[in-house]
Amino acid sequence: MRKTLAIALCVLTLLAFVATMGGAQGKVPKKVGWVGNYMMHEWYQTVQRGMKARAAQLGIDLEVADANLDMARQVSMAEDLIAKGVDVLIISPVQQEGAEAIVKKAKAENVPLVIEASPVKGMTTIVAICDYDCGFKGGVETGKYVKAKLGGKARILAVDLPALRPCILRVDGFVDGIMTVIPDAVVVHRVDGSGLKDKALQVATDALTKDSNINVIYGCNDDSALGALQAYKSAGLDTKKLVVCGTGSEGLAFIKAMQEGGPYKVEAAMFPEAVGYECINMAVKLFNNEKVPPHWVTPTFALTADNWKQYYSLSGETRTINWDAVNKIPRENACAKY
Repeated sequence: MRKTLAIALCVLTLLAFVATMGGAQGKVPKKVGWVGNYMMHEWYQTVQRGMKARAAQLGIDLEVADANLDMARQVSMAEDLIAKGVDVLIISPVQQEGAEAIVKKAKAENVPLVIEASPVKGMTTIVAICDYDCGFKGGVETGKYVKAKLGGKARILAVDLPALRPCILRVDGFVDGIMTVIPDAVVVHRVDGSGLKDKALQVATDALTKDSNINVIYGCNDDSALGALQAYKSAGLDTKKLVVCGTGSEGLAFIKAMQEGGPYKVEAAMFPEAVGYECINMAVKLFNNEKVPPHWVTPTFALTADNWKQYYSLSGETRTINWDAVNKIPRENACAKY
């Protein structure tokens, strides 16, 4: 009896989850291929978990390949998956312009294509956050903290990744967002951290050597924020006079940083699990020739040290997303900027 009840509850939970995520309708593709751009990164490992979970629910065979930041390799892998007969192809572009060849190939072979993260010319649709809006939300929440706790003056070290348009938009959004609360906020440094913690540490160290009078750190991803924070600490500066905002909610790092009670107070969360789920949902829609928007927006929200537990729970080294809370987050009908 107990076993039967437990199974029934699991089924009901799954059905409710599928309903909230826009469950699949019509036929389901047998095989979907995904070529990621950098699977070593925690963001894409988390996206992959969401994608695999959704594919498993629907009985889809998901094949994953890693371009490892090599555009030519990504094109070759995408062509191989098409040759293998995937029903739908998903790519996370290494470079936006370089990925145009994949769009053309998929169209020529009549293979539906889902783009994740970075828009590509000629694409049908993209599954992604609104990057500017995400950064803006982080900026507003950071501005509130500066106004309440740090005297109302903001001098910013922003760690960017200018090779990727989405990262530029996040930093632009953050700056505009914080200025709605602190109109005279100043960007003292805007540096290229390449999206990597070690690189962010290096360029932030150099920036702080030139001018250490900053009290706000913003990173276009979590590694950027954490690398800059490490540079700040290594310089012997007072973390009580600092607030840090990261971006991505990529894994456990931002949660652990918030739990420490230090300056990491804001996270412009992008919920990668939801991105993975929605990529598979979009693959099903395209497979069924459904009309889809050019941009399928996934949720973003400014998490803080006070509210993150509403959206994630942590058990040891495992975090679990609270789907009910995430699904209630309003999504933009259209991005403020592209």
